Amino acid sequence: MSHSTPHTDKPTACLALADGTLFFGRGFGATGQTVAELVFNTAMTGYQEIMTDPSYAGQVVTFTFPHIGNTGVTDEDDETAQPVAAGMVVKWDPTEPSNWRATSELTEWLLSKGRIGIGGLDTRRLTRAIRQQGAPHVALAHNPDGVFDIEALVAAARAWRGLEGLDLARDVTCAQSYRWDEMRWAWPDGYTKRTGDGLRVVAVDFGAKRNILRCLASAGCDVTVLPATATAADVLALNPEGVFLSNGPGDPAATGEYAVDMIKGVLAADIPIFGICLGHQMLALALGGKTIKMNHGHHGANHPVKDYDTNKVEITSMNHGFTVDAQTLPAGVRETHVSLFDGSNCGIALTGKPVFSVQYHPEASPGPQDSYYLFDRFAEAMKARRST
Repeated sequence: MSHSTPHTDKPTACLALADGTLFFGRGFGATGQTVAELVFNTAMTGYQEIMTDPSYAGQVVTFTFPHIGNTGVTDEDDETAQPVAAGMVVKWDPTEPSNWRATSELTEWLLSKGRIGIGGLDTRRLTRAIRQQGAPHVALAHNPDGVFDIEALVAAARAWRGLEGLDLARDVTCAQSYRWDEMRWAWPDGYTKRTGDGLRVVAVDFGAKRNILRCLASAGCDVTVLPATATAADVLALNPEGVFLSNGPGDPAATGEYAVDMIKGVLAADIPIFGICLGHQMLALALGGKTIKMNHGHHGANHPVKDYDTNKVEITSMNHGFTVDAQTLPAGVRETHVSLFDGSNCGIALTGKPVFSVQYHPEASPGPQDSYYLFDRFAEAMKARRST
């Protein structure tokens, strides 16, 4: 076996856990340091969508699949304008991209976007540690010189306050309202625009992914997006036929301190409501339920979820570190979906009303179309209300 030169063997990046555990590897992308919560994602594809998903604010993502970077990157796959995840951890260094849609390499993209990557780590060992001990607080540093102040890195990880009690929706929401008319990607034309009159939907942006908005447009919705801090009066002033509550990062109880009042105001107006992820959790809070922090959360594209109404199982994409405690749901609010991995809540509905939400991401299409019915259900509820 030939030995590589000492220069390439020298670690250029370090991942320091708050308990003092250290992982050394090869840095790529931006240089510098970041502090965050460490989670793992089991998806085999979609690393660009994951890095640009606003729900990953305050998190460094360990990818359990070793081939990251092999399809390159393309602007078409961004879920928001800039990456939101703090950094990425991979087993093997990103390779040359091989995909007809690629317009750039992952390493170049991360560098241009100011995000740090570290390769060459034992991601299985790291994933086991996260599963057993919970999502740790970490400091990730990339220095081409290979010089690290280990004590300072561990201290930074220990000093980070964590996601509990943290409202991050304010950081990732839109600055002002806007209209959305782009529909889902379809061969051969790619993204096309919705035309004509549609169902008036107000989407409240707690960190919305673009593909959710595309799915709403494809279901016939005329979408207006409002910032996370919108009040019930702001929402109802647009005379919506339905209100959508988006996904997003952070602690639902913290964001709920202002969002729950808005949701209660919309509930009182008797308008169809559909929520995803953080929107699901805050709808549960508005209806009287409670949310709790999970040990290591659900992050992946292979999560089986059972629909109690149909007894069907959907293969879903998930990304959440908090969950609705089904034991706290009041009378009149029923559990509609459950995770077949751990039995955690994955959906609720208000009895007798077109108000429902799910914990997973129906727009992310791992099934691939197992969950699109939710957007159609929302549209049908609005049409039924319109006809009466």
